[in-house]
Amino acid sequence: MITFENVSKTYTSGSDQVAALTEVNLTIAARDIFGIIGESGSGKSTLLRMINTLEQPTQGQVKIDGVDLKQLTKQQQRQKRKEIGMIFQQFNLLYNQTVHENIALPLRLAGNYEAAKVQEVLAFVGLQNKERQYPKQLSGGEKQRVGIARALITQPKILLCDEPTSALDGQNAHDIMKLLRKINQVFGTTMIVVSHELSLIKQLCSKAAVLENGKVLEVFAITNSSQEEQYNSYYERVQENLR
Repeated sequence: MITFENVSKTYTSGSDQVAALTEVNLTIAARDIFGIIGESGSGKSTLLRMINTLEQPTQGQVKIDGVDLKQLTKQQQRQKRKEIGMIFQQFNLLYNQTVHENIALPLRLAGNYEAAKVQEVLAFVGLQNKERQYPKQLSGGEKQRVGIARALITQPKILLCDEPTSALDGQNAHDIMKLLRKINQVFGTTMIVVSHELSLIKQLCSKAAVLENGKVLEVFAITNSSQEEQYNSYYERVQENLR
């Protein structure tokens, strides 16, 4: 379980104080697929960076399984990071490395490379015939599959997905959503999906929080029909602001 307890984050910009998050309270259950909806600058990325310990709250507590991340030593934070995978909007692949080498990178950095593990993950994401190709030879959907495979290779308990389909066309986006759902079902991975694409959140997640100007406006269950009208009002408002 991941919890945010009265979490605020303030950055200093010259003589000004900029609030990225303000008194955020969230509970994300283990094995859940939880959505974070918000426009650019709403605090979504800051929230993700707190989960993987790359940012610390100015006040409040971020906890994973009851452990306050701020109380961990630097070494303990690095260890905790190994339990958390990350999927990026622009894939973040090494373009001078093959698909196999990109996926194997986390294992090599940890000093426990096993070719069999890479083959297993390649098969899971449907890229077993692409391992010797380079990213420039792949479609956008295939590049994102490589990014997902690289995140999965360390068998993370938590998967952070930062705009995972926004760089993809309709069919590729649909296929990536299907793959993320499969990961959750097969491995029980807890997922936090950040997006301004409300249709993605609605199709993939079971719960969602709406962030605006660093504040949580609402948390609701996507599948709860009583929330449908409220969800659609958020959808229309945010879509209008993004135009």
